[in-house]
Amino acid sequence: MPALAAALIYVIVRLIGFTLRLRAHNEEHLDTPGGKIVAGWHGRSFLAPLRWKNRGWYILVSNSSDGEIMARLFAKFGFKVLRGSTGRGGARAAVECARILKKGETLLYSPDGPRGPSHVMGEGTVWLAQKGRAKIIPAGAAAAKRKLLNNWDRYQVPMPFSKAALVVGPPIEVPEQMSDQEFEAVRLQAEAALDRVEAEAEGAVGHPAVPDLTNKGVSR
Repeated sequence: MPALAAALIYVIVRLIGFTLRLRAHNEEHLDTPGGKIVAGWHGRSFLAPLRWKNRGWYILVSNSSDGEIMARLFAKFGFKVLRGSTGRGGARAAVECARILKKGETLLYSPDGPRGPSHVMGEGTVWLAQKGRAKIIPAGAAAAKRKLLNNWDRYQVPMPFSKAALVVGPPIEVPEQMSDQEFEAVRLQAEAALDRVEAEAEGAVGHPAVPDLTNKGVSR
């Protein structure tokens, strides 16, 4: 029952959110004009809807049964949901994402989702930025007290009353015309930027401020 599951998760997330001491760093980067892909690793998506709810941002959610729950959940946080995945509806969803980015909209996106490998940026992120004439804005999240689930992305669930941080990095320009080598260089630059802002978020809440690469490259 996706509607019931989404409602229950929404209540839990909001209750935890009310207790968090959440601070966002460098949010001025989000004011960059034009289309933007706000990119964060899949396992760190808990804090984003709490901080950036009701802004009219878009989010891409897979067509899976789990995706139906997530679609309803993010809609409750005021996001405009696009449906698609690499398995079903991927091409149509990618074209739609590029279209809304060209209009200057903002897309919240997990470059390593929905199947991984963890902390590896897929080519789709750079392709979307290129076709949508958008910038990639890296975002990292961390909580001082948290539960890291034993799954492929080590999903982080903040504990109530914990200190938490969101760190936003400088926008990454993506040229409209690139060779294969230039495309890969941008992908690696963006991937490193996501690792860096996640490490900065870790440091902001008292964890070692170095990228945690223990699960990097792990897929579902």
